[in-house]
Amino acid sequence: MAVSSRAVVASAYGGPEVLRVVDVDTSEPGPGNVLIDVRAAAVNAIDWKRYSGAFTTDPNQLPMRLGYEVSGVVSAVGPSVRWLSPGDEVIAWRVDGGYADRIVASEQVTVRRPSNLDWAPASGLLLTGATAVHTLSATGTHDGDVVLVHGGSGGVGRMVVQLAVLRGAQVVATASPNHHDDLRTLGAIPVAYGEGLLDRLRDVVRTTGPISVAIDTVGTDEALDTSVAVVEDRQRIATIAGFRRAGELGIRALGGGPGADPGTLVREAARAQLAELASDGTLDVRVAQTYALEDAAKAHADGLTGHVHGKLVLLP
Repeated sequence: MAVSSRAVVASAYGGPEVLRVVDVDTSEPGPGNVLIDVRAAAVNAIDWKRYSGAFTTDPNQLPMRLGYEVSGVVSAVGPSVRWLSPGDEVIAWRVDGGYADRIVASEQVTVRRPSNLDWAPASGLLLTGATAVHTLSATGTHDGDVVLVHGGSGGVGRMVVQLAVLRGAQVVATASPNHHDDLRTLGAIPVAYGEGLLDRLRDVVRTTGPISVAIDTVGTDEALDTSVAVVEDRQRIATIAGFRRAGELGIRALGGGPGADPGTLVREAARAQLAELASDGTLDVRVAQTYALEDAAKAHADGLTGHVHGKLVLLP
């Protein structure tokens, strides 16, 4: 028996103005699935890229449900569900249409919500965290490395910084000066991006030693050009945003972009590790702002400015 729910959809291809809240029917969970009452749904850049026309303009994909990760409470379970029961509090990623009051998801994409992690930060843990794990795995980051992280104050960047430090690496992270204190707290050496970045990095390496790994989370020419200038082995440079130039530079492209390595197995295996690290406060998820479901367009407009540092989260 279907239950009524509200969900955010993209009604056309374009900008945030195409987003609408509509009534949808959510079916009862089938075999291996659970029904989740959503408490928070994280906003990610991939969400607005999907309806921007960057990947497709196929009208058959419309209206397009959005949202890949949520936190919430299991309200019903389908046949063959082994580990979850109604009332369990979970984080789920990757889900389909997470911008909603309730969703059906596979039990396999869930982990228990750490009790010390509120709903909003819990919803933003897995996608950014799994992406960060993938970048560190692909570049072979280990104890003794000096890692350059471009966009260290962003959602993925902060995760890369924290996880690289946990691996025993020294981390140098670019960010605007108002985020430098936060990066120092996380264990990184902050460096301002912008004109003169390469010279500033050369000053830093006098203390740290040569930079051996670079991870780009922003995709700018500055990030890519400085990475290849300071890292000798280009297979230890990874980007999750600069897909257009990755091939010509001979660096690793990771994620969902054209020609990129999706790292599916690595990312899926990271769920339990990330939940464990968050459960004792080892990982910090910063929430920049929360919004009502009806304000999804405002959340996306804010995200598109590129000046938000931390997670944007919808609270249905």
